[in-house]
Amino acid sequence: MKMYVAGHWIDKPQTIDVRNSYDNALIDTVPRADQGDVERAVQSAERGARAMAKLTSLERARILLRAAELMTQRKEELGQLISREEGKIIAEGRAEVLRAIDTITGSAEEAKRLHGETIPLDAASHGAGKFGVTLRVPCGIVVAISPFNFPLNLVCHKVGPAIAGGNAVIVKPATDTPLSALRLTEILLEAGLPPEGINTLTGGGAEIGDLLVSDRRVRKITFTGSRDVGEHICRTAGIKRVTMELGSNAPVIIMPDADLEKVATAVAATGYANAGQVCISTQRVLASGRVYADFLDALTPKVAALKVGNQLDESVKVGPMVKEKEAIRVEEWIKEAVSTGARLVTGGTRHGAMYAPTIVADVKPEMKISYDELFGPAVVVTPFTEIEDAIALANDSRYGLAAGIFTENLEWAWKFAREVQSGNLHINWGPQWRADLMPYGGLKESGFGKEGPAYAIEEMTELKMVVFHLSS
Repeated sequence: MKMYVAGHWIDKPQTIDVRNSYDNALIDTVPRADQGDVERAVQSAERGARAMAKLTSLERARILLRAAELMTQRKEELGQLISREEGKIIAEGRAEVLRAIDTITGSAEEAKRLHGETIPLDAASHGAGKFGVTLRVPCGIVVAISPFNFPLNLVCHKVGPAIAGGNAVIVKPATDTPLSALRLTEILLEAGLPPEGINTLTGGGAEIGDLLVSDRRVRKITFTGSRDVGEHICRTAGIKRVTMELGSNAPVIIMPDADLEKVATAVAATGYANAGQVCISTQRVLASGRVYADFLDALTPKVAALKVGNQLDESVKVGPMVKEKEAIRVEEWIKEAVSTGARLVTGGTRHGAMYAPTIVADVKPEMKISYDELFGPAVVVTPFTEIEDAIALANDSRYGLAAGIFTENLEWAWKFAREVQSGNLHINWGPQWRADLMPYGGLKESGFGKEGPAYAIEEMTELKMVVFHLSS
């Protein structure tokens, strides 16, 4: 596929292969953008920002609604593309398309809800004769840097609110999974987006990322990805608005009164979807010592039964990881933990980019598979005695994106909600659950700012204060 720069679809002599991680088959190639492409994209976005700002709220909403219609008409094609380029099973690819349609539709709705407010300036001691209103205006140019694991929906979470707010957007999709973003660009243009309202650059972050985020003409950056890259972007960006959706090692607390069958079902669902490559995947299970062994007995057969293989096979439940080197990393982390006292319960084998769904028990908090972000198809289990111990373990992390608890005790559930340091908290389900309309974001080094169209659009607009000095 070509990339979209300054109103044109262009090729480049240097290209990047996009491969199916299951069999390494070539899916397509994309251009490798360079410094000149970045400059052309930013210049185009300057013009595009002026064009976008002239559109009425209704016009922006109609463009996004038409895009959602086109996505609906092509949902099977998009689902197949997601699964092929990312490796998630086809059922998850199709589900991602439906969520992406929700995200674009929600963004269209928010385009019509942008509003200011009146400010009672006469409430000030020197405010007699003053009348104030606020206005929301576009930031201008938004740079959207998206990850590989949701190559359509997480692009929509950035592009949709940016367009709804009247901005031009430059998309930099993940190098491993750029095709869905390019297809979305086609759809938005077909839906009537001004030709320079979007640019989509394909290429390595090291080659073009710093150029984009450091450019003074860019007024807003929205990034989803690793904590380390997020910190680098923050240091490089300078004075501009930034939203960071970063990593996690999400904990789940199992209290002694929990329904263990329900817990095992939830952990199997939320720990291994997309081969564990979800920033809110269940990673650390903290189980009361009173139910620790019984929980492992309930979980193990469910995980062992997860069929691994070709993600396009309807019977497969866990596909390959995005590339083999990531599966090798997961394998090494788990071997390291087992060598220092952890216990392999099931799984632990690798074939190319496919890593078998794995449970590791008796894990200590100081082990890498506990304190760092594993981002693979494995769950690690650690015992605790009292809820205070479980909350301390859950909070013993630089991350704070999502967490869950299983209990029928209202006081325990409320204590968890009040004291666990995470942006998304789930009672009686695992942490890997998100409705695309809800405010979504982390605490601590899991980032800052919120996604969800109603919340992201505020991050992608500026607030002006207007004061009328009246003569009477």
